[in-house]
Amino acid sequence: MKLILSFIVIYIMKWLSIITLILLFGCNSSSTTHQNINMENSSSQARIIKTEAEWKQILDPEAFNVLRQSGTEYPHTGQYNQFFQEGKYYCKGCNSFLFSSDTKFNSSCGWPSFYDVQKDAIQYIQDLSHGMRRIEVRCSTCDGHLGHVFEDGPRDKTGLRYCINSAALVFIPNK
Repeated sequence: MKLILSFIVIYIMKWLSIITLILLFGCNSSSTTHQNINMENSSSQARIIKTEAEWKQILDPEAFNVLRQSGTEYPHTGQYNQFFQEGKYYCKGCNSFLFSSDTKFNSSCGWPSFYDVQKDAIQYIQDLSHGMRRIEVRCSTCDGHLGHVFEDGPRDKTGLRYCINSAALVFIPNK
């Protein structure tokens, strides 16, 4: 019984830490109007549908937590956070092309940030969880949770910041 309680306390502390870090340092914009984000989801791509058991077979535990359970990796820990090689970023769940390294920038928020996305690669969902008003971004092909988009990106580009979990991405370098 003592062991079970210890696991519960650790689990709760983990999530409280994540929420605290997000609120203090992370991906939260002061703007909540979402004026620059086109919320229409009009993808012509074929959808990939798998059972939870099938997803667990093809994804590592962290990717499963992020993509299928809308989890978030700890800030400043992701493989692609401070990674700036030239290439393309694909969805780890279905290999759909999502982002080009040409649109990646250092936002210092703790997660990989991009100012633009491939056409029809993302679907947008209003997210009111954790006491915040955000726009969640999901892969249009496999419906995997990728992260969120905010309106505090580079003003000379799109003005958007796609804040994405490294665990949801696969990087392929340019040849």
